[in-house]
Amino acid sequence: MFGDARCIGEKKIDGEDCFILKLCTDPQTLKARSEGPAEIIRHVLFGYFSQKTGLLVHIEDSHLTRIQSNGGDAVYWETTINSYLDDYRPVEGIMIAHSGRSVVTLFRFGDVAMSHTKTKMEEAWTIEEVAFNVPGLSVDCFIPPGDLWSGSISETCKLSQDEKGKNTIALAAQRAKLAAGSKIWKMEA
Repeated sequence: MFGDARCIGEKKIDGEDCFILKLCTDPQTLKARSEGPAEIIRHVLFGYFSQKTGLLVHIEDSHLTRIQSNGGDAVYWETTINSYLDDYRPVEGIMIAHSGRSVVTLFRFGDVAMSHTKTKMEEAWTIEEVAFNVPGLSVDCFIPPGDLWSGSISETCKLSQDEKGKNTIALAAQRAKLAAGSKIWKMEA
């Protein structure tokens, strides 16, 4: 993923010296990914790699999208996902992060002065099981965890919330939607 990135400096992340690699999406790709009234203006990815181990310890993914409605003012959405990766363990000779935390920030601005909105969601996550070369699984497939049940996009798939709060997510709107292929996965808080 970072093959075409360039090194822009160094920074300490959680006490660890890291190289910072920056990857920007080219204008042609941004235009191809834009659709209808939504124009993707910028997509930038920063990877923070440990100088000691070479492992990815932090990743920042930022999108800026402009939405122009018919005759109205443009609205801008900046989406930033910051993920910190921890607990690397070898799985079949490959180092895999087995836990971490992610913070998603959605910032809306531009339609009316002083009407900016900012939403922040946080999640601590763990990976309990890793498998490679799963029979019948292609790159285009998504296998949801066992506590998900699915249906068509119109039925909206639901994610049950663990009673002990395993999936702790601070949601301003108390739910989030995740698109996975032709399905929508809904997390209920």
